[in-house]
Amino acid sequence: MRRFISIAVVAMMVMALVIAGCAKKEEPKTTLKVGVAGPHSGDLASYGIPTVRAAELVVEKINAAGGVLGRPVELLVEDDVCKPEVATNTATKLVSDGAVVVVGHVCSGATKAALGIYKDAGIIVMSPSATNPGLTQSGDYPNFYRTIASDDTQAKLGAEFTVGTLGAKKIAVLHDKGDYGKGYAEFAKKYLEAMKGEGVEVVLFEGITPGAVDYSAIVQKVGQSGAEAVVYGGYHPEASKIVTQMKKKKMDVFFVSDDGVKDVTFIKVAGAFADGVYASGPMDVSDLPLYQEAVEAHKAKYGEDPGAFFKEGYAATLALLNAIEKAGSTEYTAIEKALRTEFVDTSVGPISFNEHGDAIGVGFSMYKVVNGAYVEQK
Repeated sequence: MRRFISIAVVAMMVMALVIAGCAKKEEPKTTLKVGVAGPHSGDLASYGIPTVRAAELVVEKINAAGGVLGRPVELLVEDDVCKPEVATNTATKLVSDGAVVVVGHVCSGATKAALGIYKDAGIIVMSPSATNPGLTQSGDYPNFYRTIASDDTQAKLGAEFTVGTLGAKKIAVLHDKGDYGKGYAEFAKKYLEAMKGEGVEVVLFEGITPGAVDYSAIVQKVGQSGAEAVVYGGYHPEASKIVTQMKKKKMDVFFVSDDGVKDVTFIKVAGAFADGVYASGPMDVSDLPLYQEAVEAHKAKYGEDPGAFFKEGYAATLALLNAIEKAGSTEYTAIEKALRTEFVDTSVGPISFNEHGDAIGVGFSMYKVVNGAYVEQK
């Protein structure tokens, strides 16, 4: 009898120890999933990859400090190749995979195509580079935010710089027919035409076909128009070809463009022909400690300087994760309130967002290619 009692006692003690051990064992915490969407392959990958790297660096830093709301952050990275028809599939996948917020997309056309899907799913999206004004100003996408100023701002800068600083009066305005490029060009045309009383004339306004091998026909039209400057809305693959063909024809014409051209890839492709080209881009913030920290972290991990829109991608990731932490929730309205009421220190400076989703505290500068590098024009 005693033997049976002893066995029972031992069994109970073992069971108690097992239960105690299970109680101490922590369940793995579910990750907080953040989508990162943009062109990660193809001609415009140089615009998308820097944002992926920016997000990786921010998440590594935040996870090392304990994560967000006590949860580790996980990145879901999807390639949209900067194409609207691909971006819809990218957005659908990020939604189905459980992204609570999305950093991206990068190109305006792809962003516009994807936003409705995120809107229906109640997901906030923040782009480092989609500058088409209607994305925020139309009111169609209340779930959209950006850490860069809009095209109407940089188009005005480009128009005023072309006339006021470069002294051009006869101007050809070209674009790539896309949401981004055409939008920029239309605003530039509007601002140039407003200077008609100063003798300014838009002598040509025309779209080109993206991806074409030869742009000699449009280059010839520019020459025949008597233009003293070309204002171009679009991306670097087409711009590099147009500039190269203009320079080869010895055309003495200024070339002024947007942040779709202010990229080292443009300089690499155009080579020596890139010198003298002007392009607008986000203001230089290299004196900011957080920017310097981000750049050094990029160099340490990837062995090179960051590319276009890196600091805006870094800022977007920081702003979204900060908003979730401040909100104490991943719920849409709580994140939205935090974004619009809380300033956060970022790699582009301290920012908050207005009622449209545009960042408060950012702007554009004009840059010139000098000896193979973009230099900010003061």
